Amino acid sequence: MLTIDSFVPLLKKNILLKRIGLLSDTHGFIDPKIKKHFANVDEIWHAGDIGTLEALDELRAFKPTRAVWGNIDDHIIRRDTEEFLRFQVEGVSVLMTHIAGRPGKYANPAYAELMKNGAPKLFICGHSHITLVQMDPKFNMLWMNPGACGYKGFHKVKTILRFCITDDRIHDLELIELGPRA
Repeated sequence: MLTIDSFVPLLKKNILLKRIGLLSDTHGFIDPKIKKHFANVDEIWHAGDIGTLEALDELRAFKPTRAVWGNIDDHIIRRDTEEFLRFQVEGVSVLMTHIAGRPGKYANPAYAELMKNGAPKLFICGHSHITLVQMDPKFNMLWMNPGACGYKGFHKVKTILRFCITDDRIHDLELIELGPRA
């Protein structure tokens, strides 16, 4: 199995590679294991329900972090983040939001955003506390929800995702279980 560290030879050949750590639903708690698992990532993406500005600041002090606000996030976090965040990493267009529904059954604001501004190659969301990675053939995009990594919610296991982007490819996806929620 290839690991993130096995891509060092690619970097020496000037092939650009971005290593991404994806999480959601921290609800104010940054599990120390997150930093261990994200030690070699280039960026952290937080798909909402951050919980506290201190949690967001902790991630930002650790690694460059992109984040959207979630339904529990207050006006302070909402001032510092967006509901929808669109950006490009290498050759991959990304759309991130917190509440999205699921492939084939979208929440209204997410569906309206897709219809208004088009589908990205990679769609990131949170909220459900259920890890899901799936292609959506209707929009021809990869859907990723990392589950939840905080202690609040109904999930039994805290989860995060780690993956790489090279040129226009999303690859080497890993589901990481941090342990039981409680």
